[in-house]
Amino acid sequence: MRKIIVAGNWKMNHNYDQAKGFVEDLLPQLKEVKSDRVEIMIAPTFVFVQNLIELAEGSQLQIGAQDVSSHEIGAFTGEVSAQMLASINANFVIIGHSERREYHHESDRLIKEKLIKLLDHKIRPIVCIGETLDQREDAITQDVILTQLKGCFAGIDLADNPQVVIAYEPVWAIGTGKTATPEMAEEVHAMIRDWLTSEYGSETAEAIHILYGGSMKADNIEALVSQPNIDGGLIGGASLKVVSYLEMIKIASKI
Repeated sequence: MRKIIVAGNWKMNHNYDQAKGFVEDLLPQLKEVKSDRVEIMIAPTFVFVQNLIELAEGSQLQIGAQDVSSHEIGAFTGEVSAQMLASINANFVIIGHSERREYHHESDRLIKEKLIKLLDHKIRPIVCIGETLDQREDAITQDVILTQLKGCFAGIDLADNPQVVIAYEPVWAIGTGKTATPEMAEEVHAMIRDWLTSEYGSETAEAIHILYGGSMKADNIEALVSQPNIDGGLIGGASLKVVSYLEMIKIASKI
């Protein structure tokens, strides 16, 4: 059975003292959580990843990064490679987030190149896909999602990489306070699972986590994660405070 993943994407929030204080406050409280039911992840800014990995050592808290370069090494100022993240034992990396697609014009092809680098270095990828409000209103959500899946995973055998995580993030629900109903979210998650089954077989499809990434918070996590194909959340604003993040973890651990 797939565990529920509660993954916090901090984006460009928290200075070092705030990030360190958050983890120091969270860790002792995680002892109350049934860790066999939930995976707990946080993605801080690059400059804090190593410090928080060292702080969380020996706990169930996993620390990862919010992006990675598609290059292995070389003259790429400001970039961070998969081998660099592997050298500090980063647990996972988010790639293809809608904000990277929008503000940095990242394509499915580029995201696939990043995915390959992460798999080469045995870092768990969280691959984001999702439609905009215009695309949803034009009733092309399915076309958009399938195009992104095919582009991001072209030539990649997920049967050999069942640790890959897919995060469905309806762009219109990120940071807006809006959220898809559990039924709306489940419809897309089920479509993704069906695609995985058709491409890789039912065993692989059942092994892969599919997260919801559209304004998940404490008051809707239970309804969302209770859906058959929603395996947790990629959480933004609600992951920035220990109280709300821990509440979500506790709810997830009891589902």
